[in-house]
Amino acid sequence: MHIAEGFLPPAHAIAWGAASAPFVVHGVRSLTREVREHPESTLLLGASGAFTFVLSALKLPSVTGSCSHPTGTGLGAILFRPPVMAVLGTITLLFQALLLAHGGLTTLGANVFSMAIAGPWAGYGTYRLLRRFDVPLMVAVFCGAFVADLSTYCVTSVQLALAFPDPGSGFLGALGTFGAVFAVTQIPLAVSEGLLTVLVMRLLVQSSKGELSRLGVLPGRKPDPEGTGTGGPGTDGTGTDGTGTEGTEGTGTDGTGTEAVAR
Repeated sequence: MHIAEGFLPPAHAIAWGAASAPFVVHGVRSLTREVREHPESTLLLGASGAFTFVLSALKLPSVTGSCSHPTGTGLGAILFRPPVMAVLGTITLLFQALLLAHGGLTTLGANVFSMAIAGPWAGYGTYRLLRRFDVPLMVAVFCGAFVADLSTYCVTSVQLALAFPDPGSGFLGALGTFGAVFAVTQIPLAVSEGLLTVLVMRLLVQSSKGELSRLGVLPGRKPDPEGTGTGGPGTDGTGTDGTGTEGTEGTGTDGTGTEAVAR
C-alpha cells in the first residue's frame, strides 16, 4: 500500500523524508551520469520507470479491508542498480500522489523509503547473490522481483507499527497485525510480479541484448587474451620489433642481431 496523505504523525513523516533524501540525491547523480555517458539507455530507463508506474498504480482491494498493489521496482533495480531506481520510484510516487491520490505529499518520504529504496536494494541484493552462485538468469530475476515487492510491504509494516504501536503488545504486536493484513494478498502479488518481470526480461533479452550486455545483465564480449604482442603475431609477448604488450616481458630482435628486452 501507499501510506495515505496525513496518516503518519508529523515527526514520523519528517524523519522518513530525511532518511530518504540522501538516497534520492545519490540516485540523481547516478542517473545523470548514466544518461550523460550512455544516452542510448534513455529508452530503457523510460521503460523501467513506466513499468514501475503502471504496476504500482494497480490498486487491488484486499479481503482484509486494506489495499495492495505490485511495485515494479525489481526490474529497474536489476537493470540500472538501486540508486537509479530511487529516483524513478520517487518520480512515480510523486506523480501518483498528485494525479491519482495514491499516497500523499506528507507521506512521500516514507513511501519512497519503502518502495523506492528498501525494495530495490533488497531485490537487487537477492539477484546479485543468486547470480554469484551461477543461478540461471531468469530464476534470479524472479527472486529479485519477488523480494523487492515483498520487502516493500515488510518495511511499510514497520513504519506503521512504529507510528501506531499496539496499546497492549506495543511495536511487536502492531507489526504482527500489519504484517498479517498485507500478507494475505501481497504474497500472491509478489509471485505474480516476479513472473511478469521474467516475461519482460525475456523480451528484453531478445530485443536489447547489446544493452543488457553493457549493463552486466548478460555476459559481454570477452576481452583479448593478455600478453598479445602489438608488434607481431606472437601471443607470448614477443614481437618482431622488440615490443610486447604493456605490463608483459618478452624478447625480440632489434635489427642488429642482438636481443632486446621488451616491456
